[in-house]
Amino acid sequence: MYLEDKMAAPNIVNVTTITANAAYIVANNAAMSGVLTNTTSSGSVIKVNSVLVTNYGANNITANVDVLRGASSYMLVGGVSIPANSTLVALAKDIILYLVEGDTLRANVSANTAHVTASYETIS
Repeated sequence: MYLEDKMAAPNIVNVTTITANAAYIVANNAAMSGVLTNTTSSGSVIKVNSVLVTNYGANNITANVDVLRGASSYMLVGGVSIPANSTLVALAKDIILYLVEGDTLRANVSANTAHVTASYETIS
């Protein structure tokens, strides 16, 4: 299915500001939690460079990472097992993801022993 982008986003060829940043959450085994949100009417696009899910616990866990656009979620990582004391590279710099206005990058895990880190640039 083709996902048509109907959100406003700046022309990334003619930008005025690029701001580097990182987002961190303690993931949980409840519903999907927001890691990074590009708010509606932000006038910017967020370039996600990497997403890491780190299992710091003694047992294996499973992880899910998606993008919520409107009422639809688009799975990036679904039910991937992460061994104890290991890190899953859910998204690396060679596979770029753009969050347009209104998009949210989300994650959850099967146990409360994980951190999610997203490295990104806000372009406006």
